[in-house]
Amino acid sequence: LLCRSWREQLLRKDNVLCIQAMEDPASKAEEGAEPKAPEKDPILAEINKKIEESFEIFDHNSNKTVDVREVGTIMRSLGCYLSEAELHDLIQEVEEEEPTGFIRFEKFQPMMAKVLLERRYKPATEEELVKAFEVLDLDKKSHLTAEELKKYMTEEGESFSQEEIEEMLTAAVDPERKVVLYRDFVTLMLPESEQS
Repeated sequence: LLCRSWREQLLRKDNVLCIQAMEDPASKAEEGAEPKAPEKDPILAEINKKIEESFEIFDHNSNKTVDVREVGTIMRSLGCYLSEAELHDLIQEVEEEEPTGFIRFEKFQPMMAKVLLERRYKPATEEELVKAFEVLDLDKKSHLTAEELKKYMTEEGESFSQEEIEEMLTAAVDPERKVVLYRDFVTLMLPESEQS
């Protein structure tokens, strides 16, 4: 994942986080400068701790591996919301040359740290989610029927499994009106940190 001659280090400048590519520590040592060890950076240490804690939840055999099918769940628990295609690409980056169905922590951790440092795969905003539902709401009635939502979930874009559809409909359909009041549903979908 990381080029051998570059390392990424998180820096704090004027309360803004940024990533800076540093030269390889060996070249710095030649110049007589001591590079800052990434492990000593408190922000990077905190990120790595969160990655390890999330990974360990799914490391059922306590052998520093997780089932490849759990990687998406781990990434979502860390605040990364990516498409199935993006997830597939990332898994290919960290999977063994001969896929075993498992991902090792030592391969997952650097990739995940880079993703988090770059702030990739952030969730959609409330406004973006509402606009997406409004596109589907052709009659501009501020709701969708369960049948309409199910149709979109199976026929448009990335298809959902029957289990995922049922789970979403259970959460989305208003029990009294039997429709999806999408503005209310969007509020439920947002991470707690973004709810107003």
